[in-house]
Amino acid sequence: MLETEATLEIQQLVAEFRPGNADLLRALHKVQHRYGYVPKEAMGVIARQLRLGEAHVYGTATFYSELRLTPPPEKRVDWCSGPACRLKGSTHVRKVLESVLGIGMEENTENDKLGLHLAQCNGTCDFAPQIWVDGKVVGPLTAADTVKLARELKDEAK
Repeated sequence: MLETEATLEIQQLVAEFRPGNADLLRALHKVQHRYGYVPKEAMGVIARQLRLGEAHVYGTATFYSELRLTPPPEKRVDWCSGPACRLKGSTHVRKVLESVLGIGMEENTENDKLGLHLAQCNGTCDFAPQIWVDGKVVGPLTAADTVKLARELKDEAK
């Protein structure tokens, strides 16, 4: 593997972790804390440090929802996939968001200004169907409300 400034920094970040000590999640979290996500370059560095296969590291990083493999967006939109939201039509909300924003679930706009992400119920079901914009509950939403909000978010992300 070609040593770059990024890989050298990642090597320093994970140097404290040892093979056989169940340090994989700690290493991934430390890298994400530094960069805001786990860059693909980190997979090989962590794998070598812990004497694991890169597929093992990648599999772990993609299994846990709190780990990100892409840079976090400046503004995050979370679509609630909870039962109350689904019963009240959140699938239509999701389709509108994806259509108007031009990105799918777990994607960012090309400029990383806006991201659309899957979220689990947070217990604010009286606002169903809802989304969260940077953690703030927005709902209950109709299809028309969603179109208007998505257009505003898209304009802000330019």
